[in-house]
Formats: sequence, structure tokens, C-alpha cells
Amino acid sequence: MRILDKIDNPSDLKLIRRELLTKLVEEIREEIINTVTKTGGHLASSLGATELIVALHYVFNAPEDKIIFDVGHQAYAHKLLTGRRDKFKTLRQLNGISGFPTRDESEYDVFGTGHSSTALSAALGFAVARDLRKEKNKIIAVIGDGSITGGLAFEGLNNIGHLGTDIIVILNDNEMFISYRVGAIASYLTRILTLGLVKSVEKKIEKFLHRLHYIGLYLLRIAKRFKLLFFPGMLFEEMGFAYLGPINGHDLYNMIDILNNIKRMNGPVLLHVITQKGKGYKPAEKDPIKFHGLSSFEIEKNNLENDKKKVKTYSDVFSDTLIEIAEKDDKIIAITAAMSEGTGLVNFAKRFPERFFDVGIAEEHALTFSAALAADGFKPVCVIYSTFLQRGFDQLIHDIGLQNLHVVLGVDRAGIVGHDGATHQGIFDVSFLRLIPNFIVMAPKDENELRNMLFTALQLRNPVAIRYPREKVVGLELNKDLEFIEIGKSELIIEGEDVYILGLGNMVQICKESLDIISKNGIKCGLVNIRFVKPIDNELLKNLKKKIKYIVTVEENVVTGGFGSAIRELIDNNVKILSIGLPDKFIEHGSQTELRKKYGLTPDLIAERIINWIKNGV
Repeated sequence: MRILDKIDNPSDLKLIRRELLTKLVEEIREEIINTVTKTGGHLASSLGATELIVALHYVFNAPEDKIIFDVGHQAYAHKLLTGRRDKFKTLRQLNGISGFPTRDESEYDVFGTGHSSTALSAALGFAVARDLRKEKNKIIAVIGDGSITGGLAFEGLNNIGHLGTDIIVILNDNEMFISYRVGAIASYLTRILTLGLVKSVEKKIEKFLHRLHYIGLYLLRIAKRFKLLFFPGMLFEEMGFAYLGPINGHDLYNMIDILNNIKRMNGPVLLHVITQKGKGYKPAEKDPIKFHGLSSFEIEKNNLENDKKKVKTYSDVFSDTLIEIAEKDDKIIAITAAMSEGTGLVNFAKRFPERFFDVGIAEEHALTFSAALAADGFKPVCVIYSTFLQRGFDQLIHDIGLQNLHVVLGVDRAGIVGHDGATHQGIFDVSFLRLIPNFIVMAPKDENELRNMLFTALQLRNPVAIRYPREKVVGLELNKDLEFIEIGKSELIIEGEDVYILGLGNMVQICKESLDIISKNGIKCGLVNIRFVKPIDNELLKNLKKKIKYIVTVEENVVTGGFGSAIRELIDNNVKILSIGLPDKFIEHGSQTELRKKYGLTPDLIAERIINWIKNGV
């Protein structure tokens, strides 16, 4: 029997003989690898944090002691140790457990963390709540070297240092974001790792100065302020933290001893832990980017499902088209926020390294940076996942929209993204983008329309957003000549007499498949590719109002405030409108196919809904 099979909660972990913990670590890694091969998931990050998580649960008493993960995709070992071992095989599956810490899933998941840089602010909230209750439990935030570069993390660090309350921050440094880390903080952390002998010299100097009592402490303070090279934790020390490290995050027993000592310390403490992403699985160690987030694969062959099928995605087409246009226009600059691989911009970076900027996990900065580039005459194309674009809402309004700056947004992963679940579904961007003045918002029905939309967007002067899904393209032969699309002009695909479906983006193809079912029920249904969420094609709506009584809108966005709402705002009561989209809720994890079926966005379910609505009024 495995040691892991004996652990139903963290208290069971403390009953295991210390010398058996390394065997447990091996079993946890094996369980993670075997599960992710079947379900897909975030492999490299969770493998790298295994010893750290075992040590944390061995030393602290969760859930009384609160452990908060930032980002949560490193927390698979945490799930296995906190009563979810038997459910772990359902990871990221419909009706299974989430790939991220989720409050409604376990009392050990004290704070949901799917986006980065939130843990420090959350940890301070829990610490202040503890202090107000006059309790003594510990608060531990585990944050990655990528996440700590986010602005919100520094807001949290600043406030924690100011208040000086008891909080333990574990900086899990694997020298990466999702892809390779960038920026000044990354350089600083790298400098810490390369100090070697200097670190031991620092300790001797500090020990000597402590012996001199008051004058020694004064000299120590001066030394730290002006000799940063000799004191790599200075950044955190100056923010009010006791800095410890860096230490080997795979030396389990040393970590346990250090955490036991830290447990007795007062005030803010930051422990710098060095880990290897993908630890324990050679292919993931060798290529942690490839094994960050993935679909199912075979262990023996390591043949990722994504590699088997070479059909291009919308992200690929967007990137290829951007390169094609940028060859002729040196004003075009590409920007992303730690997602160069996911957005497909790696090839752009290789072709135009001087015109590519990965700003790290800093979406707000990416948008304002883009705004200034536009203000000074360049054509910034800022590509961000829909779910992460939410973090830059104020910048979209204040820095881009208000100043009417020509920033082109590639809104990648728009709509249902699947197994990453509620924290990552891109289902709100239509609603929040369409309310911002000056913005033009487009959504292509296929890859050729995406190409033309990007070409069009780069000819304009307004801020423009192009939303496209996380999926393979339709499979058309790509158009060689890019065409300008008239702004706000929709495309009539099929004439109708009784009802018209207005489809948005990837829903157009799905709606087209529903027409045969609808026509077999004696309903003459037309189809329009609406193309523009903003501005809406008013001329089309005027014509439709004159000849039909029924309009159906279909979108892969929440219906609340979405494209359907925009149509309702422009049509009077003489025309009945049915809005088909996602409900006013957060959409759980599952495959895109399963979720579209569950929420009525398949051809047969769309057809059934329209038929019942017209014939039965429901």
C-alpha cells in the first residue's frame, strides 16, 4: 500500500515517520503525472512545488493555519494531501475537481486563486481578521517569482510591511513565469541566485556587526543601504520583511527545519525557495514551457496531443497575419503579458525582436504602455487572454478609450476555454468592451475574416478589439489578399422570411449548422454574421424590423450586457428578440464540447430553442 493512500487530511501526514516523507513525495509526483496524462493540466509547476507543499502541511496545521497559493496551478500536491486523493482523477473534468484552489471545493482552499499576484493582499486580509479576533494561527502565502512581479503583489508587500503583522511569504522561485521571466525583478532574483560565496561573507559581516551592539546595528543598516550586492534580500528587508534564503526547495528535510524555525518568528517573513519546474519528470524538466499547461499525452512517448495535430489555431493565424503586415509597416509593435507562447507571438518576437515586448504578468502596464506608444505615433498590438484583460479594465477606459488612442487589442481565448474553468473562461469581454466609448469591437467567424479584421484594425485611428476563441480554425485556404472591412457592416449569409439569427464570431458556424433542423420544422430562417459588436449595423436592423417579427442573437458571452443586449437597446417592441448565450453565472470547468452542450450552444440545441420559441412562445 502506498503511503499516499493513508493520507486523508494533513493531520495524517504528521503521523508518518520523517524518513518516509521522500517516498511520499515520489508517490505524489507519480500520481500527478499519471493523472495529468489522462486529464491534461498544469504539470511542470505542480511537480516543482511538491516538496514545498509536503513541508508546509507537515509543519503547519491547515486549515487553522491558512495556506494561500499564487497562482493555484502549482497546488496539485495540496489537493492530494487535503482529502481529494480519491477525486484527483476527475481533475479539470466536468463535475470533477478544479485545477485551481476553490473555496467551495474544500475548507483547505481558503482563497480562490486562478489569476496571479493576489495571494499577498489576501494573506494580509486573513492576518488582519486573525489579529482582530486576537487569535494566533499562521498565514502563509506561496507566490511564484512570476506572480510577485505583478503590481498587485507589490501593493500587498507594501501594506504588509507597513502593518508589520505576522505573515509568512514563501517566494517559490523557479526562474520562470508561465514562460521565461522578464523584467528588473527577474534580474534581481537571478542576481541573488548567483552570489554564491558572497552570501557566506555577508553572514560573517552581519554576525560581527551584531556583536558591536548599537553602533554595530547602525553600521549594519548603513551597509545594507549602500552595499546591496552583499545583501540580496535588501529589497524585501526595506519593505519590512525578514528575508531568509535562498534555499533549495527540493531539500525536504532542510525546508521542514527552516519552516519550524520561521513558525516561531514574529512579523512579516519572506523565505526565498529555489525550485525546478517539472522536477521529477525529465521531459518537463527539459521543456517546462511545453509541459506547463497541456492536454492528455502518453508518458512513454511524451507526445502531447497538441503536437499530434498541426491544424492552426486562431492564435496562430493572428500571429502569422501580424507578421505578414508588420513586414511592410515598421510602426507595428507587439505586446503581451507573459503569454508569448500562448498568444502565438513567439514567431513575431523572433522575426522582429526590437518590436516585441513581453512585459511579464502585468496586464495594466501592458495596456498603458501600449497607449503611450500609440500616442507617440506607433501601432501597438496588445494581445491578452480575455480572462486576463479583465485586470486592465481601468486602463481600457482611462488610458485608451478616453484618449481615443489607436491600440489594437487581440482578445485571445474569448468565450468558453474549457478545463481551466471559472477563473479562465473568456465570457465577459463583449459586455465590458462594448460599454467603452470610442472602441470598435469585432469578432471573426473564421480565419480569413480574422486576417481581414486585423488588417482593417491597423488602418484605423480608434482603439480596436478583436476577440477570437481558443480553438482550431475552420480549415479554409487562407486568403492571399487582405481586405478592408467596412466598419459596422455585417454580412448576410442566408436570406430568411420568418426569423433571422444574428451570430457573433465562432457562433456563426454553429448557427449555420442549425439551419437545416429549423427549416425541417417549416421555419424560414436567415443568418447574419454580425461581425461588429460595436458599432452595431443599424441599417441591417432597420431592414429586418420592416420584414420580420423574430430575431435571435447567439453569442459565446454572458447574455447580461452582451451582444444580445446591444440589439435589444436598438430595436422597439414590434420585433421579438431571443438572446441565446451564457447565463449570468461563472461557468465551471469541463471540455468546450461538454460546456457548450450543457449551456445550449450546439447546433441542435440552438435549433430546438428557436423552434420552441417561435411555435410555443417558450
